[in-house]
Amino acid sequence: MIGAGGRCSGAAVQSMKADPGVRLVAICDLFENRVRNARNNVKKACPEQVAVDDDHLFWDFQGYQKVIDSSDVVLIACASKFHPMYTEAAIKAGKHVFVEKPHAIDPVGVRRIAAACKMAEEKGLSVVSGLQSRFDLGWQETIKRIHDGAIGEIISAQSCFLRGPYRLEKRKPEYTETEYQFANWYHFRWLSGDDVTQSLVHNLDRISWAMQETLPVRAFGLGGRSSSFGEVFGDMFDHDTAVYEYENGAKVYAMCRTTSGCHDGSGDVIMGTKGQCNLARRKIEGETNWRYRGPHSNPYDLEQKALIESVRSGKPINCGTYMCNSTLLGVLGQLACYTGKRLDWKTVVDSNLRFGPTADESNFKTTPPSLPDATGNYPIPMPGITSLDELGVS
Repeated sequence: MIGAGGRCSGAAVQSMKADPGVRLVAICDLFENRVRNARNNVKKACPEQVAVDDDHLFWDFQGYQKVIDSSDVVLIACASKFHPMYTEAAIKAGKHVFVEKPHAIDPVGVRRIAAACKMAEEKGLSVVSGLQSRFDLGWQETIKRIHDGAIGEIISAQSCFLRGPYRLEKRKPEYTETEYQFANWYHFRWLSGDDVTQSLVHNLDRISWAMQETLPVRAFGLGGRSSSFGEVFGDMFDHDTAVYEYENGAKVYAMCRTTSGCHDGSGDVIMGTKGQCNLARRKIEGETNWRYRGPHSNPYDLEQKALIESVRSGKPINCGTYMCNSTLLGVLGQLACYTGKRLDWKTVVDSNLRFGPTADESNFKTTPPSLPDATGNYPIPMPGITSLDELGVS
C-alpha cells in the first residue's frame, strides 16, 4: 500500500478477499499514525493475510520505493500529485499497479502517467485504474445498449457529483505549514487538483465511455467559493460547472459541489435522438424501454479481482488510454472553471502547466505555492482575472 487512507486500505482488503493467496506485506504514508492505523484496520478485516511487520511500515518520502521493492503488486492511493511518479517507479521496477483516480492533476502529470502506462504495456505489466465504473456489470450492460443504438445518437448529458465537504483535516499544533497541507492534501490544489479532477472525473469517465471515447474540442465553465471559508478548506473551489463541447454539436453539462445544507446527488442522464438513459438507475426510456435486472455487483471488488486474476494468468490489463483521457477531461474542466475562459482540448493537452513544484521535488521542506492570509484563508483563482499561466508553473 502506497497511502494509508481509507481508499488504499479498502483496495487492499478487496484484493485480499478476491484471492486468499494475496498477502499485504508493506505500507507507507507520510504520517506514522496513519500507517499503524491502516495496518490495524486492514488486519481486522483479513487477519490471516496481513503480513506487515514493523520493518515494513514506512512514513517518509522514500517509503514508496521501499513498498515497491517489497511487493509484486502495488496499490497507489495517496495525494494525487504523486500518482504519476509512483506509478512510473513501480512500472520501472517491474511491478503491477492499481492506481486511484485522478491519475494526475495537471497536463504534465497526465503525460507522465501515460508514458508509464505505455512502459507497462511493453513490459507486460497490469495497470488498473481506480475509475471503477468500468467494472460494474450493470453499467457494462447499459453502456453496451447505448453503443448498440438504444437511445440513438447522443446529443447531451447531465452529470452531477454533489455532496458536502470531504475529509476536512484540522491543523495540529505541531504541524508546519507544509505538513498541514500534506495532512489536509485533498483541499490544496497543488496536491489534489481540486474537485472536478478528483470527484467529477468518475462521471466524466462514464460519459466518455458512453460516447465511445470521443473527446471534446473545448470546454468552458464557472466556479468559485460560496460558503466554505476557513483554513480547513484550503485553496479549492466549493462549486464548479463545466460544459464540454464536441465536434458533432453534442454537449455535456457537468457539475460538482462540496458545500453543506444543499441538494446532494450523484448521477448521469444521457440524452439521445431516440431516448434517454439514467445511468445511475441503469435505465433506458424512449423508443426502447429497458432496465438492467441482472446481478448486483460491487465494482470496487471487481476491479481488484480483475487485477489479481491478470497477474495470476499472465494476461495483463492496461487501462491507460481511458484513464489518461478521463483524467485530462477533469483537468480541462477545472482549468476552464478557474480561468472563466473557453479552453480548447488541444491547448490543455499541449500545455506545460504544473501545479506547484514537481512531485520529485516535494517534501516537508517545500514551501507551498499557496499560503494563508491574515484571516486564515488561502487565496483562490479568480475567474476572468486569473490566467492559465498564473495557475502554476509552465
